[in-house]
Amino acid sequence: MTTDALLPGATAAGQEHHKLAGKLGPTAIVFMVVAAAAPLTVVAGTFPIGIAAGNGAAFPASYIVCTAVLLLFAVGFTTMARHIRGAGAFYTYIAHGFGRHAGLGSAFLALLSYTAVQVGVYGYIGATLNDLVTSHGGPAVPWYLYALVMMAVVAMLGYRHIELSGKVLGVLLICEVGIVMVVNIAVIGHGGGDAGLSSAALHPSEFFSGAPGIALIFALAGYIGFEATAVFRDEARDPARTIPRATYAALLLIGGFYALSSWAMVSAWGDDDAVSTATNSPATMLTETATRYVGSVAGDLVQIFLVTSLFAALLSFHNVLTRYIFALGNTRALPRRCGRSHVRHASPYIASVVQTISALVVLVACVLAGLDPVLQVFTWFVGAASVGIVILMTLTSAAVVVYFRRTKFDTRRWHTLIAPSLGFIGLALLSVMTAVNLPLLVGGSDTLAAIIGVLLAGAFLGGAAVAVLRPHAGRQDSDSDSEKEISR
Repeated sequence: MTTDALLPGATAAGQEHHKLAGKLGPTAIVFMVVAAAAPLTVVAGTFPIGIAAGNGAAFPASYIVCTAVLLLFAVGFTTMARHIRGAGAFYTYIAHGFGRHAGLGSAFLALLSYTAVQVGVYGYIGATLNDLVTSHGGPAVPWYLYALVMMAVVAMLGYRHIELSGKVLGVLLICEVGIVMVVNIAVIGHGGGDAGLSSAALHPSEFFSGAPGIALIFALAGYIGFEATAVFRDEARDPARTIPRATYAALLLIGGFYALSSWAMVSAWGDDDAVSTATNSPATMLTETATRYVGSVAGDLVQIFLVTSLFAALLSFHNVLTRYIFALGNTRALPRRCGRSHVRHASPYIASVVQTISALVVLVACVLAGLDPVLQVFTWFVGAASVGIVILMTLTSAAVVVYFRRTKFDTRRWHTLIAPSLGFIGLALLSVMTAVNLPLLVGGSDTLAAIIGVLLAGAFLGGAAVAVLRPHAGRQDSDSDSEKEISR
């Protein structure tokens, strides 16, 4: 017996490997999905926009609303995870609820959405690294060179066993959350600015002032990636327990961290000054807050950890995308080779290479088109991804209700009907708001918003077309303890 035969995922020589393996606990998976949310990036980039363009000093309440809606979504989502053993998350759950055509449509929409947000982050990290180097006297180089270096590192880590990525993400996440918490504690310890600690988020009239819909959209964008807990099912130590625990923990940590940090930022400046600062100096608001309350070293650390935050998001999205590709390869929606796992690392190594190539192609297209890395690549692509992912969550909530009403595998009304239905209503409203305000998310262009809408719809229809043209694509083995296959 060889050494490789003893490792997770190894099989006899000459056989193909189509299984992933790992012993990830809730903590490791939480690191994966919270890192994808890029907390420091949200604090530095989204908070000022939400305060300035949304509902001002009451913006922190938007995170409480979004967390409540997503907790309702998580009830049905985690209940589904206990019954459905597939690791395709959105795609698998929607397929079990609405059938193979809707499932594959959702899979291709997910691939487009997550690829878009990943490429957007490549643009942001390239520009951020260039600014960091030049601000310290270094040479100015094209942003895409930094992006390519980051892509190579992500590709290396994504090729290897998932536990290596988990350890890297754990360290990076602690750093970025740690510096923000230091600033939060300093602001609270000082009692806020001259006006004291803000109470605007506690007053409904303040929340509904300005543009609360815009505030909710930008707040919701900060949760992208939390739902990916189910994608790591095959690599979890005890999926039935680990996935639900990780989902709730990630959601509560993200929502609590954002609500606290946005409230601290508003309090640091005062209700009125926070709005004016967010409007006039959005890019430097966090750095100025850190410098003002902690010191210049904290301001420098914010700039450094912003880079590591973006890198952590890239690695997380890469891992999510490769597991979608892996699942689609194993169900023959994509070439079967995409569903192979590495003998030694038990990783989706071919899917990882495919994902790296796809991101490279899109990034090169952006460079050739001469797009600005932040104002266009990051803004446009993340805006498109936000619409796609909210739609996927909405469809998943509906699929949970349909699945359990049809199969009766779980008859608990709160878990399978009431909470998922309430989550569906909340997410449907957010989907409409996001779609209507898409032009704002992509720089105010109605034409560009229309093009993005067509691309998102085309991805879904393309997946459905694959289901029609390839009758065996997307069919899965026993994904439920009681249900043996998707027959539609």
